[in-house]
Amino acid sequence: MAWMSWTLPTAMFFITIAVILISMTAWQIISPCIERRGFLPLATTRGDRLFIGLLSSAFIHLAFVALTDVNIAVATALCAIWMIVLMRWG
Repeated sequence: MAWMSWTLPTAMFFITIAVILISMTAWQIISPCIERRGFLPLATTRGDRLFIGLLSSAFIHLAFVALTDVNIAVATALCAIWMIVLMRWG
């Protein structure tokens, strides 16, 4: 049976996702949000924009790995900018 190798980057990834989810839950309890329209073609809440951002960031990383020889840090920086834009104006 093969077991997953829990390297430091893997652990940091899952810890970061857990912290984001806990923070978003606390933010929702403290300050409930309402749906709003931004540049996305649908009304979204903070959680919707987070989900869309995480999913699209995964696809951006996959595209960088599959289609370029550019360092993955460039994709990570691009995804961080994309998440900021999406959460603020999406």
